[in-house]
Amino acid sequence: MTTTETGPVGIPELEPDQTGAQSEIPEFEPIAVAAQYEPPTAGIDPDRTKGWMKRLMPLLRAHRRTLVIGVVTGVFALATQVAVPAAGRSAVDAAITGDRRGLWIVAVLIGVFGLGRLVFGGVNRFYLFKLGWDVETDLRAIMYQHLTRLSFSYYDRTQSGDVISRANSDIRSLQLLLAFGPLISMNLLMFVMALGFMLYIHPWLALAALAPLPGVYWFGLKFRNQVFPLSWVTQARMADLATIVDENVNGTRVVKSFAAEKRQIALLGRSAQRIQWTNVEIAKSRSRWNPIIESLPRLGTAMVVLYGGWLAIEGIVSVGTLLAFSAYVIMLQVPFRMAGFVLMQGQRASAAAQRIYEILDEVPEIVDSAGAVDIVQPRGQVDFEEVCFGYNPETPVLDDFNLHIEPGERVAIVGSTGSGKSTVARLLDRFYDVDGGSVRIDGLDVRDVTLRSLRHTVGLVLDEPFLFSASVHENIAYGRPTASRTEVEAAASAAQAHGFISELAYGYDTVVGERGYTLSGGQRQRIAIARTLLANPKVLVLDDATSAIDVTVEEAIHRALQELMADRTTIIIAHRLSTISLAERVVVLDEGRVANSGTHAELLATDPHYVEILARHSDDESGDVSGNGDGFTTSWNGR
Repeated sequence: MTTTETGPVGIPELEPDQTGAQSEIPEFEPIAVAAQYEPPTAGIDPDRTKGWMKRLMPLLRAHRRTLVIGVVTGVFALATQVAVPAAGRSAVDAAITGDRRGLWIVAVLIGVFGLGRLVFGGVNRFYLFKLGWDVETDLRAIMYQHLTRLSFSYYDRTQSGDVISRANSDIRSLQLLLAFGPLISMNLLMFVMALGFMLYIHPWLALAALAPLPGVYWFGLKFRNQVFPLSWVTQARMADLATIVDENVNGTRVVKSFAAEKRQIALLGRSAQRIQWTNVEIAKSRSRWNPIIESLPRLGTAMVVLYGGWLAIEGIVSVGTLLAFSAYVIMLQVPFRMAGFVLMQGQRASAAAQRIYEILDEVPEIVDSAGAVDIVQPRGQVDFEEVCFGYNPETPVLDDFNLHIEPGERVAIVGSTGSGKSTVARLLDRFYDVDGGSVRIDGLDVRDVTLRSLRHTVGLVLDEPFLFSASVHENIAYGRPTASRTEVEAAASAAQAHGFISELAYGYDTVVGERGYTLSGGQRQRIAIARTLLANPKVLVLDDATSAIDVTVEEAIHRALQELMADRTTIIIAHRLSTISLAERVVVLDEGRVANSGTHAELLATDPHYVEILARHSDDESGDVSGNGDGFTTSWNGR
C-alpha cells in the first residue's frame, strides 16, 4: 500500500485496496500501531495565493453543522433582542393612551422575547465556542502530522522554540478569533436588524444616528494598519522566548555546571523586554484609536436626542418611538465598542495564521516516490555506490563513497572526527537523500522503497539515545507497541538492562524523566539498544552505541550481540577498540571516502592512518593499539 497526498494540506489519503486480496504479505510489521484518536476532519486550502481566512474555509466547512446551528440560533437570539425596543415602543404608547389590554399583550410578548433570547443565546454561544475548539483541535493535529512528515533538513534550520510557539500560541490566537469572531458577526447582524427597524420607523432620524459611522470606518483602518505589523513582531518574539525557555530546560545541566543561571535569566529578561515593547506599542495604538472608535457612535445618540426630541415636541413621532430609537442607537454602538478588540485580535490571528501556514506549506524533501515498494524478505545486502553528499552543498561530507556489505556481514566503520561515519548511517536510513550516486538495500535504491519498510529493515542505535517521558516498558516497546512483557524483558536482558530496570522503583513500569535524564547515560544507551533489538531489524547500525557504558557491562552486551548479530547485517560506527572487535571487517574513512579496508590485524600492519585513529581513542581501553591489551587480543584471535 502506498501513500499519496491529495486534497487539502496536512491530510494524507491512503490508496484503497480495490480487490481486498493480498497476493503477497510483506514480512515486516508497521513501526507503530495506528493512533486511537479522531483524525482531523479536513485540511487547509493549499492555494497560497488566497487570504488566510479563505485557506481556512475547508476546516470551517467540515464543521458546518456546528457553525450552522450556532449561526441560526444566533439569528433567532438577535431577532428576539432587536424586537424588544419595537415592542417597548408599543408598550409606552399604549400606556400613554390608556390601552390596558394592549399593554398586557406587549408585556407578555416582551417576556416571550426574553425567554427566547435566553434559550437561543445559550445554544448560540455553546456551538460557536465549540466551533473554535474543534478547529483548534484539527489545526493541532494537522500541524503535528505535517511536522512528523518534514525532513531532517527542516529541523536543521529551524529552532524548536519557534515550532512550539507556532503550534501553541499561534493556534490559540486563531482559536480566540474563531470563538469570538462569529459572536461579533452576530453583533454586526444586530446592527443591520436595528438599522432596518430604524429606517422603517423614521428614515431621516435613522440617517441622523448613522452620521458618525464613516469616521469610525476611517479610524478603524488607521488602527488596523498599525496593529498588524506589531502583531507579527509579537508572535515572532514570543517564538524567540519559547526557544530560550526550551533550551534552558533541556540544557539545565550545562547551565548549572557553568553556574550560568544569572546570564540565562538576563537573556530571558531581554527577550521578555522585547515582547514587552511590542505589547506596549499595541497598547498605545489601542489607547489612541479605541476611544475614538467607541465614542463617535455616541454622537449619533446626541443627534437622535436632539432631532428626535424636536420631532416628538412637534408631534411628528411618539414618545414610544423616541425611546425605541434610543435603544436601537445603543444596539448600533455595541459592534463599535467591540471593534477595537476585533481589529486587534483579527490582526493577531492573521499574523498567526500566516506563521502556521509557513510550516504547513513547507514541502517534505524525503517522501515515498510514486512507485515505492515495500522491502519484502530482506537479506541485508548494503551498497553505497559513488555516493556524494553534504549537509551544505558547498561542503561535501562524502565524496565518491563506495562500500559493499554482504548479507550477514559485520563491518566496523572507523575514521577521524568529521570523516562522515555517522552520515553513512543517516543516508542508509534515508534521513537525507544523496546528492549523487545511490544507496541500495538488496539491490533496491532506498529512494524507491517505502520509508516505513526501510526503517523497519534498518535499525539505528544512536550514540545519544533519546527516551520519552514514559515507562521503561513503553520506551523499549516503542518500535513494537504490541510486544508482550516477556519480549520486552528478553530484549532488555540482551542489552544487559534487565538488572538495573528490575531495581527501579516500579521496575518496567517506572516512568523515566524527560529525555530519560533520571537514568545514567549508560542506562539510557542500554534501553535504546533493547528498543532496537526488539524491533528485530535485518540491518543493525550501532552508531557508537556503547560509548557511555563501562567496559564490564560492554563486554556482556557484546557477548549478547554476538549471538543476536548472527545472520544479521551489522554496521558498527566505532571509536572503542572493544567495539571494533565485534566486526569481521574494518573500513577506514578519510575525507569522505573509503581509504582502506581489511581485518584489524591487516590494517594495524599496513595502515599508519588507522593506527593513528586508534591511538586517539586508546585511553578508553585497557590495552594498546597493537592489540596486546587484556581482552582485545582474545577478541581478535583467528581473524
